[in-house]
Amino acid sequence: MRLLENKVALITGAGGGIGEGVARYFVKQGAAVVVAELNPALGEAVVSDLRTQGGRALFFKTDVSDKQNIIDAVQAAQEHFGGLDILVNNAFAPTPNVLMEDKSDEMLEQTLGTTVWAAWWAMRAALPLMRKRGGGAIINFYSIDTEIGAWLHADYNTAKSAILGLTRSAAAEWGRFNIRVNAIAPTAMGATFHKLAAENPGFAERSASMRPLGRCGEPEADIGPVVAFLASEMARFVTGESIHVDGGLHLPGYNSRPADIPVKEY
Repeated sequence: MRLLENKVALITGAGGGIGEGVARYFVKQGAAVVVAELNPALGEAVVSDLRTQGGRALFFKTDVSDKQNIIDAVQAAQEHFGGLDILVNNAFAPTPNVLMEDKSDEMLEQTLGTTVWAAWWAMRAALPLMRKRGGGAIINFYSIDTEIGAWLHADYNTAKSAILGLTRSAAAEWGRFNIRVNAIAPTAMGATFHKLAAENPGFAERSASMRPLGRCGEPEADIGPVVAFLASEMARFVTGESIHVDGGLHLPGYNSRPADIPVKEY
């Protein structure tokens, strides 16, 4: 039997990149998937392809910064597939890469809204549906950027730190409902990676060389199986955990300091 046979999953930001890769792997493992995506063209294209391959999938236009929109997306899983077993909080809206002193309150608010608040709303909306099913699995997306204090990502680092706290709190409190909550810190060749590779010759090769495994990750082949494991009965005794899925990048870390920033400015 496939890992996620007869399970229903909702994946935010599944219209491209890592989210799409996870959705594709989930469908191969037997899950019905709600593609909760803001961009209709991307979301509908993914769902159309998944259905062509024999998968069960539904596109629901979702702005994760809007509480009611997230609640409606979760309800769509109930109405279309009869319930919800798995929630994957992947989506976020990036802000400009600028120094912390140049990050505005609005940038921080946007990042918190599409990560921490989005996960908070989705998890709380999913709770009653998972309780009806006798349990469930939630996988939140954390980041290595938080651990190294990545330059130009102060708002993102702050938000992802909160995601880890949210993950552990929910794991501690919701275990009594047989709901497992874990986090992964993935790096893979998603939309941002391909944009940077196109704009910066040699970026892909340098990125691969920083990882002990010597290559960059594939969203479906490398990230999808780990998320599916955490969502499946194989991880029935795993909760409150955070896992790096980055080819070992977290071991050496990486230097994110922009080359044009002086060491001293005093």
